[in-house]
Amino acid sequence: MASPITQIKRKEWTTEEIRQQKLYELETLIAEQDQALNKLLAITGDLDDAGVLDAILAMVKAKEGIAEVVMGQATRVPVTNLINNMMGAAAALTAIDPASTEKLASSMVKGLNEAESQNHNGKKLGVFQMVRAFRDPDVNRAIKFGLNFLKGMGKGLDK
Repeated sequence: MASPITQIKRKEWTTEEIRQQKLYELETLIAEQDQALNKLLAITGDLDDAGVLDAILAMVKAKEGIAEVVMGQATRVPVTNLINNMMGAAAALTAIDPASTEKLASSMVKGLNEAESQNHNGKKLGVFQMVRAFRDPDVNRAIKFGLNFLKGMGKGLDK
């Protein structure tokens, strides 16, 4: 019977052997990815010909100056107002039921289409036609919606 293994000897790699192994792995990777590398080199060549790489290099070298200009522009009152307004609008939109927004948007599209189709008929609108329009259920529904909207908006403005 064989004697049991009591010690494991690890091979210690020298820095030259590690370097050779890494070079071999790199050569293998380059050989396997030659098409991708050729495309990448073509892209960087085109970018260099167009002067894009020079511009990027200049921006990297001037990063502190660029950051200072960007921060100076971002802290201007109009920009901060824009950011605050966008945040307020986003908060308002998240508070609205998406189904209501969809219904309102589709109603607006139908209304615009109807207005556009009837706008060019050349007929003038008389007083009696306006009174008759109030009796139309669709017009009445829209006017009632508008008045209720204005009432709710007034309540909101009171707070």
